[in-house]
Amino acid sequence: MRSRVLAPTYHPPVGRSPLRIVSYNVRYFGHALKGLASTRMSQRGIARRLAALEPLADAVCLQEIETISIRSRVAFRGRRPAETQLACFMREVDTAFASDARVSPYEGFYFRAHVNQLRGVPIYTTGLAILVNTRRLRVDHHNVEAPEHITYHRVERWKDRKQTRICAHMKVSTPGGPLHVFNTHLSLPTPFAREFWSARMRMGWGPNQLHEARTLAAFVRRHARGQPFVVCGDFNAAPSSPVFRFLTDEAGFKSAQATAGQIDASDPYSFPTAGFMRLRMHLDHVFYGNGVALVDLDGTSRFGDKRGIFAGLSDHVPLIGRFRV
Repeated sequence: MRSRVLAPTYHPPVGRSPLRIVSYNVRYFGHALKGLASTRMSQRGIARRLAALEPLADAVCLQEIETISIRSRVAFRGRRPAETQLACFMREVDTAFASDARVSPYEGFYFRAHVNQLRGVPIYTTGLAILVNTRRLRVDHHNVEAPEHITYHRVERWKDRKQTRICAHMKVSTPGGPLHVFNTHLSLPTPFAREFWSARMRMGWGPNQLHEARTLAAFVRRHARGQPFVVCGDFNAAPSSPVFRFLTDEAGFKSAQATAGQIDASDPYSFPTAGFMRLRMHLDHVFYGNGVALVDLDGTSRFGDKRGIFAGLSDHVPLIGRFRV
């Protein structure tokens, strides 16, 4: 039997009203059709759950958001011409709030990452999004027009064929001061490295992933400049992986789930955040630092827990945390 190291008792800080932050890989809202195409049903379900959170999230970081493509359009009816997937989702968010006579406080920002085309027709696209609660936060800066590229290209001549990985950055003003919000989605481990075939564990063990983690950490350090930050995303890396250890040990990021005792950093299978059939994986993380303090992770559920508020809406579950700046 594998021994487990119990986390010390966590005592949340007291003080200002905390900020609630959500990180969620929504799988381009295609879970209802097993990833074949996006559906309005998936968008509506996630929008309703976000509107039902109490308290509401102040920032929502979404991964795997489409721009416009065949995959994002084929199952939609009545979609407006040239409407992006985020714009369509924001209409569902507005509708979810209007259903009980509320006005949505969210403004959506889209960060374009990658497009695969066939004769000029986009087959599928990828990107990130950040939804901001404008009643609580003021956006001071963002890199929507030029998200930071963090993709590691082992073979330079193939770089145009590899899916681009980016980091979205937004600086906001909060009641407690400035906060930098970073949102990212790291690559899968490359099968072209020897480690992929020789190691038993893979998610977070890829040398390409470690390169991207280093690039990400440098970008965070360069733009946060000692100010409070949170880093959300799908890292495709388990808690015990070299990627996770680099970010927490060398880069100095604090893991929200490790702080709260939700995960055992030595156990790659603890608290799964994603799944495929019977396979369970921990791939998603929220990190923080420079004076940010974790309050709780209320609302965060294991993948496969049918009691979770977002159960069955994606092949990932959201991480939901409250923080004080």
